[in-house]
Amino acid sequence: MSRSILILLAHPLPDSLCAALARTYADSAMRAGHQVTLLELATLQFDPLLRHAYRQRQPLEPDLERAAQALQACDHLVLVYPTWWGAMPALLKGFLDRLLLPGFAFRYRRDSLWWDRLLAGRSARVITTMDTPPWYYRWFYRDPGIAQLRRTVLQFCGIAPVRVTRLGPVRSNSPARRQRWLQAIARLGAAGH
Repeated sequence: MSRSILILLAHPLPDSLCAALARTYADSAMRAGHQVTLLELATLQFDPLLRHAYRQRQPLEPDLERAAQALQACDHLVLVYPTWWGAMPALLKGFLDRLLLPGFAFRYRRDSLWWDRLLAGRSARVITTMDTPPWYYRWFYRDPGIAQLRRTVLQFCGIAPVRVTRLGPVRSNSPARRQRWLQAIARLGAAGH
């Protein structure tokens, strides 16, 4: 079954492992017949600061408008980023702060603690690289960046399930390991997972 997939690449360098992973996923998904949009966040023109918090609406720049349209049109969201200091890089955080706004991604209910999840009906795949061994990050650090992104961002907005691929340690990888990672990501892309 063909899917509409939005890939967000949140690494600033176009020759990074994250960029290779995102492009591999995209190429494999397109060859399998999926509709793919790849957004390289470092190339988008937008202010990553939510200047007025939620007190005043900050107009979206044209690149954020296009990103919002792509997010609404997708069935599956793929986020590819490095884990830095235990979590997502500032580029991705600023993008999410500016894009996932009340009325677009969620809506609080009047006189209630509950909210409506306006992005329901979409699934997600998180692909993150790290210098920490993934098992150590998950079991000893307790997966802080993944927990934040999965529970308090994506699932808060209704995006579920959220599956995670942790790759590392990057600093000590070999060309053979890097090739295995790229092959695994190609399989995910072909399957639309």
